[in-house]
Amino acid sequence: MTFDPSAIDEVSRPAFSFITETSFIGETEPHRHGKAQLLYVMSGVLTMRAAGGVWTVPPNCALWIPGGVPHSGRVAGHIKIGNLYVDAKLTGGLKDECGILFVQPFLRELIFRLEPRPDSPEMEPGRIHRLVGVLLDELRAAPLEPIHLPMPTDRRLQRLTEAMVAEPGLRFTIDEWGARVGASNRTLSRLFQRETGMSFLRWRQQLHIGVALQRLAAGQFVTVIAGDLGYESVSAFIAMFRRMLGTTPTRYFSDQMQASPHRLEITADWRMGPGEAGGPDRGKGSASNLVLFRREPN
Repeated sequence: MTFDPSAIDEVSRPAFSFITETSFIGETEPHRHGKAQLLYVMSGVLTMRAAGGVWTVPPNCALWIPGGVPHSGRVAGHIKIGNLYVDAKLTGGLKDECGILFVQPFLRELIFRLEPRPDSPEMEPGRIHRLVGVLLDELRAAPLEPIHLPMPTDRRLQRLTEAMVAEPGLRFTIDEWGARVGASNRTLSRLFQRETGMSFLRWRQQLHIGVALQRLAAGQFVTVIAGDLGYESVSAFIAMFRRMLGTTPTRYFSDQMQASPHRLEITADWRMGPGEAGGPDRGKGSASNLVLFRREPN
């Protein structure tokens, strides 16, 4: 099955949502659609490439993707996602760039309420428009989180950053990286600030935050994560994490759960069939809404 982004744009509703759930290791095919999208991660961790950067979306957070922005995602394990689509004509006043936000209980309720359900009467248009108005107010008020890894366009920085993404535990200094990519310390420092808005050290810390969130969501111990990322001690890693996100690794997910205490029952159970997207195990809804995943070899 191939994913047809035009199927999303053909839906006439001003906003609608659906839930996907899968256990998978792989990537979504790059795609775009005219409607804006909010990818709400209910459990698991999603990594998205969009707008020239890498976005790590932990549980109870969502990634806002304006209409027309190409994007692809990576999943590593079990994940539940609420997919919300909004007509681009209604997104005036919302951010015109990607961003990660916490999903508070009221916003989450709206995402679920806008899901068409085969076992329920069709919602009348006036009610939909009123709900969408409230939804847009909530999106405008939602605070953004600094979980973004901007990717550079300079060829030398691309070689450096792609190597670090592939092996985040590398601890080369900027001088050592300069010798490998053919640029001086001064040149690399200037390029990092110009192309990513961050220093080399801040960019590496941002990378480590994304990796740590993925591994924490998979149940790995902080001691293992700190060692794999090359920190001399667990306390040094925890101090970096606290500076970046304002809390410790062990408290990060529990803090979010306390902020969003209400548990909602998934009403549409979407599952991948053996070897394909939308196989015989899929539940309610249309398989055309699923993005095809590329399974990685074992």
